[in-house]
Amino acid sequence: MNMRRREFLERVSLGAIAASFLTGCSIFNAHSGFAKSQRLFFTSAGKTCLIHADGSGLEVLEFDVRDQVTWQPGPFLSDGKRVVFLSIEARRDGPGKPFEQYYTQTPTHLWLYDLDQKTLTEIAKKNREEVFYTPQLLLGDNRMLVQVPRSRLGQTLSMNLDGSDARPFTKIGEGLPYGFSVSPDHRRVAFHLASPQGYQIWTSDAEGANRKLVAAHSDHLYFGPSWSPDGEWLLFQDCLFKYDPGHEASDLCIARPDGSDFRRLTEGQPQWFGATYGNPAHRGSGSNMPAWTRDGEILFSRLLRPSRTAWEYQSNRPDTDHFNRDWKPELAVGGTEICRLNPRDGSVRRLTRSKPSTWDFRASESPDGKQMAFCRCSVGETPALWVMNAWGGEEKLLTRGLKDAGADHPRWLPIREEKAGQP
Repeated sequence: MNMRRREFLERVSLGAIAASFLTGCSIFNAHSGFAKSQRLFFTSAGKTCLIHADGSGLEVLEFDVRDQVTWQPGPFLSDGKRVVFLSIEARRDGPGKPFEQYYTQTPTHLWLYDLDQKTLTEIAKKNREEVFYTPQLLLGDNRMLVQVPRSRLGQTLSMNLDGSDARPFTKIGEGLPYGFSVSPDHRRVAFHLASPQGYQIWTSDAEGANRKLVAAHSDHLYFGPSWSPDGEWLLFQDCLFKYDPGHEASDLCIARPDGSDFRRLTEGQPQWFGATYGNPAHRGSGSNMPAWTRDGEILFSRLLRPSRTAWEYQSNRPDTDHFNRDWKPELAVGGTEICRLNPRDGSVRRLTRSKPSTWDFRASESPDGKQMAFCRCSVGETPALWVMNAWGGEEKLLTRGLKDAGADHPRWLPIREEKAGQP
């Protein structure tokens, strides 16, 4: 099993490069159906950007910190204005070494950014244990889970935001845990574990104890658990990796947090899992995750049949860049469409369609449930950020990103309640 292939793909886009100029950005006029108060993060050219859902107010967050190559937003604190950021320095070895031999040796830093005050404060500095930290989950406003690969052996620690009082959440040697998700009541945590026995789904309490195995099979790569809005179900992907070493596609599954009532909601691997896009000048990739809606339905990227990307995975050579693909646009065919799946009756409603076909992915519902954000690209293009109504229609292009690097990983900002006497 290619255990290292996607170990950090959810948290890091290795195709991102540093850029400081805004070019080729298409912004549409305000539309009455799209609330200006709703904002999104997205990443482009190694930077984090903000934009309103009506296309206005585009802002590039410029952090004046030396030697940091890429910046990516993590979890929000409960006030909705402070967010944890991850910054990554340049890789240390130069090209050529296998991914697992250099990546965890690359220094990272964690920060707390205040959107209102525009202040950046480094956190997790006390008793620093490794050069490579990545934030996984906030357990509250004062404590977080941090991934700490120890000499390439994965472990997650629970620590205060300043890095003090670090406690093991997972064990060294059992595999690399990531893809964390907290239950709506904050009492249980779900994650997947990349172990020698395969990718498994687990839940635990907020201290890492009282574990329950949700899904595990040596022939299946179970990936990316997320809690349903009512906390009754976990949604995750199932990739048949032995036949699909590039992790191109998957099925959608749900199960109870204790592992009971396991159900496969799809057949035939219809979800576009390993999203790859762009061209040799601006290429990118990243695990494409299904997402819950507020009413308990599921958004996913359904592959048209037949479909094949322009980037062909090369399974017979070492992976030195966490991409390991060759550019073959002549082989590309098909695309994807964003769909809503009802897990109760299995019905599917198509939300996007394009002629000619495009690759639509990373769909997520706005906090008020009225809109969807998603990425769209054609063969050889970098992704653009779009929005549409929650049930499809009124598709609007927001931006193509910075300097032809595309706009990826859209994420809605929380709706913040206004306090009395404040604007």
